[in-house]
Amino acid sequence: MMEFLSRPWPWYVAGPLVGLMVPLLLVLGNKLFGISSNLRHACAAVLPTRGLAYFRYDWRREGGWNLALALGIIGGGLLAGTALRNPQPVAISAATVADLQRLGLHDFRGLVPAELFNWSALLSGRGLALLVGGGFLVGFGTAYAGGCTSGHALTGVADLQKPSMPAMAAFFVGGIIGTWVLLPLILA
Repeated sequence: MMEFLSRPWPWYVAGPLVGLMVPLLLVLGNKLFGISSNLRHACAAVLPTRGLAYFRYDWRREGGWNLALALGIIGGGLLAGTALRNPQPVAISAATVADLQRLGLHDFRGLVPAELFNWSALLSGRGLALLVGGGFLVGFGTAYAGGCTSGHALTGVADLQKPSMPAMAAFFVGGIIGTWVLLPLILA
């Protein structure tokens, strides 16, 4: 069983399992799947009577289950990264490796280049600026779009909500711009 859990699952198994979360949440508790609202719930839990009016609400009733879901995602990631870690290197296509090497990335340990994802790169002035700036942009974009990629892509598109369609288009355009324009600038 451990060997089965430690191997990558094919898309036709993992995809439907993720997709089934949406109807399961709707049927079991009339809840919408999404992660970005957890920051608001966490702030409301830490500062229940102080701060902005935006954070003064009953977070246990509205977001307790969502915080538990987010903690489960983090815990599952930690479990998968430690106890269920696959010792085999992650298979990355030769074309992807060649593209990343042209950008100056050569040391791959898993799915991320070690030149970008290490403590010295993170704690540099540039790394902290990218982390804080990126976090601000993600937070602003999530609030402006009325939800995150998981909320819009899984719940909104599945429910055919009109705001989710342009939001998803914007996420894809942003990803393309980030990959082909911003990443080369960051790595330069």
